[in-house]
Amino acid sequence: MRSVGIIGTGAYLPERRLTNSDLEKMVDTSDEWITSRTGIKERRIAAEDEASSDLAVKAAKQAMENAGITADQVDLIIVATVTPDMSFPATACLVQEQIGAPKAATFDLSAACTGFIYGISTAAQFIATGTYQHALVIGVECLSRIVDWTDRNTCVLFGDGAGAAVLGPVKEGYGFQSFELGGDGSGKDLLKVAAGGSRLPASENTVANSLHTLYMNGREVFKFAVRVMTSASDVALEKANLSFEDIDLFVPHQANLRIIDAAMKRYGLPDEKVVVNLDRYGNMSSASIPVALHEAIEEGRVSDGDTLVLCGFGGGLTWGATVLNWGGAIK
Repeated sequence: MRSVGIIGTGAYLPERRLTNSDLEKMVDTSDEWITSRTGIKERRIAAEDEASSDLAVKAAKQAMENAGITADQVDLIIVATVTPDMSFPATACLVQEQIGAPKAATFDLSAACTGFIYGISTAAQFIATGTYQHALVIGVECLSRIVDWTDRNTCVLFGDGAGAAVLGPVKEGYGFQSFELGGDGSGKDLLKVAAGGSRLPASENTVANSLHTLYMNGREVFKFAVRVMTSASDVALEKANLSFEDIDLFVPHQANLRIIDAAMKRYGLPDEKVVVNLDRYGNMSSASIPVALHEAIEEGRVSDGDTLVLCGFGGGLTWGATVLNWGGAIK
């Protein structure tokens, strides 16, 4: 089994910024209310002519450039999203065509905010066994398309964006050291879009009752997130025979600053060891972690040999964490 790591990252954020002040004019809320409860100040919103595949392609191209590979070297494309361009074909197929990667196998993966962790875990197995050499994993969302803009409890939370990573073989001792994935279907009703599938296909009734927009039981999701953020990371570290004292950088899902703060206090992590960008982007679901990772790399916060922990949680309910020893790309 070969060692597998991330050899290049990319990100794309739409140009339009929707600030808390803008939201004050749309729903009964305030900048103070949003900031104090979530830590979010603004979020990005895709243009009318932008779909998830458009955002994904731009992040993918940057990731390939940073990895030093061309599209014809990509063997696998996995797109993690809950906002695909359409039910089918997969958004990964649309990305494949647009970047010109004719050799690549393609599929989408749905694990909500944990999607990127599920995606890199899946792709890593193909590379470790030698089935493929390079995989492109993209987390992308256009959540603005499924948000109920009259619901002040949810519309303030979410934003649009895309993050991508190229996975490939790395030197022994580098790369992914462990994965921890989990799910709990009993929490299926806590965070969902109820209609649009085979259970509740689109109808006049589903549209009239806003069943095609995102619903969240915020209180219960918050309790779940605080608990699982640390428990998933604990297990991943234990599998890698490491502890939180060994972490150089913690890259959590960017959902709520209070959830991240709880994890920081639990492990005694200083600010410089934790990536936080949700104040600028809000919750981008599956795009959250890869965008945060890419920005940390661009800011010079990640060095060769650093130990990183990436951790996510989301609807399903799902959760996942990975321990990654950065660097070791084989040129």
